Amino acid sequence: MKIGKFDVKSLDTGLFALDGGAMFGVIPKNLWSKKYNQGDEFNRIPLASRPLVITFDDRKILVDSGNGTKYDEKFVEMYNIDIAKSEIRNTLTQSTGIKSDEITDVILTHLHFDHCGGSTEIVNGLAQPVFGNAKHYVQKKHLEWAKSPSVKDRASFMPENYQPLIDENVLEFTDGEGELFSGISVIPIHGHTSFMQMVKISDGGETLLYCADLAPTTAHLGIAYGMGYDNFPLTTIEEKKKYFTQAAEENWIIFFEHDAFTQAVRIENGPKGFVVKEQVQGF
Repeated sequence: MKIGKFDVKSLDTGLFALDGGAMFGVIPKNLWSKKYNQGDEFNRIPLASRPLVITFDDRKILVDSGNGTKYDEKFVEMYNIDIAKSEIRNTLTQSTGIKSDEITDVILTHLHFDHCGGSTEIVNGLAQPVFGNAKHYVQKKHLEWAKSPSVKDRASFMPENYQPLIDENVLEFTDGEGELFSGISVIPIHGHTSFMQMVKISDGGETLLYCADLAPTTAHLGIAYGMGYDNFPLTTIEEKKKYFTQAAEENWIIFFEHDAFTQAVRIENGPKGFVVKEQVQGF
């Protein structure tokens, strides 16, 4: 898809699965299963791992990096990770022709393993950056949270996913909302995990919001459809009201990182909350 000077393309780094009840919090299964998926015999629902590639001028930017491949058999089985597709280097080259050493920047929404696991790999028993020539960006206060997380999300933070970026001096910090490049900005939010950053791409006419885990799927557009994983669910509700109201009024594209069936939509505010107005293709 073309947004002004930006070429925007999604990457399919394979499916994984999480418990449907955990993904939908207080919402009963008879409701969420109709909106999204029934789940498998273990009550796990299929989820995409969908990074974004943005190219313009001399920049080749990756937004998030998927699960990666640094997991033992038990972990892979537990989360039903499509480990063959999780090798982001191969997917990147096959889908875009871009090699890993050509990536200039990696914007990480947050440091949960399913968003940043592909940023490092194991070589000779040690984790090292996959995109060694790239600057990596994360909110400074989110890294502080990752190093001292809550009980709810501490299992999702794995130092081998981010410490090599620090050690190799390729991790830089964002500090609040602002532009990284003209037309590409980050917006920190706090309901899911402290100082997660969404990514907004805009040319002044068209706008795309990569909303990460504010709404991982189309079903999560509903105000009450929050995740059990959210650290601050009431904050998530207020953030949805704020940003999805603006998205509906200004006809933004909402891009879903985890929806296994829908990549992007435009939304509207219906009688019972935010709903899909139309799907958006072209990624």
